[in-house]
Amino acid sequence: MALRLRGEILSRSFRFKAIAIAAACAAIAFASMKDPEMGQATAATASRRAESMGPASARQAYEANCAVCHGAQGDGNGPAAAMFITRPRDFRTGVFKFRSTPSGSLPTDDDLVWTITHGLRWTAMIARPELSDAERRAVVQYIKTFSSRFADEKPALPIHVPRRPERNSKLIAEGERLFRDTDCASCHGERGRGDGPAAANMKDDWGWSIKPGDLSWRPLKRGSALEQIYLTIATGMSGTPMPAFGEALEPQQIWALTYYLESLVPDDRRLPPRRLLGEEQQGRMALHMGGMMGRQGFR
Repeated sequence: MALRLRGEILSRSFRFKAIAIAAACAAIAFASMKDPEMGQATAATASRRAESMGPASARQAYEANCAVCHGAQGDGNGPAAAMFITRPRDFRTGVFKFRSTPSGSLPTDDDLVWTITHGLRWTAMIARPELSDAERRAVVQYIKTFSSRFADEKPALPIHVPRRPERNSKLIAEGERLFRDTDCASCHGERGRGDGPAAANMKDDWGWSIKPGDLSWRPLKRGSALEQIYLTIATGMSGTPMPAFGEALEPQQIWALTYYLESLVPDDRRLPPRRLLGEEQQGRMALHMGGMMGRQGFR
């Protein structure tokens, strides 16, 4: 698969290494990851196990699994970062798109563990359920050292996602009205396909080009679960033009908007959960690149 290289120019030595590694990775048949048993340990028990790994082990887990994209310094500028259209997160700001907490708040540890476990569909941030709970939580603790926000602030309480109401035509019609009244179409387009008049030349808080999501596909980045779509509407996506509606809309209204968005998805755009989408193949290649480079590649 041709690699998309954009952004900064790779150094001559890494370019040679990246080409060689990419060629090797291209020959590997990437089998679908099997979801291992997540175990019965509680989050508190897993956190204690993560703490028992110690800072050195946490750093090693991060370097082995994350640094090839996010960088040894957590700046989102790892050796593979230039391969991707959706840039890896710069952890130094403490700003995260996908959270259960209100806009402007830090994510909870469980939010970060969720992202590591499930990944972000269509992007190079692939799911890593094969890592143990302790490894994932150790990585989270190490990620938090990159931003002083985690030492100075506490995450707000997560937004409660109420039980789904029964789906009906009245609720969908209300969602359509809200989609129009909240001006969602200016970015996402009249049919939610990411082609609204404001979509051109949009940038995120880091200055990278960004496009509104095409809401007519499933899964979305957070997956296909309606509760995750509800959370994205309620919390917004910090660091992007996507605002939060958790305070502006009532829970029933957010559910109405969620059901309306579901009505925009044709059957042929509901894709199998294990199918590789967008930049996920490149994400797997980057993971193999990191493994082949070894820890010394990030020093």
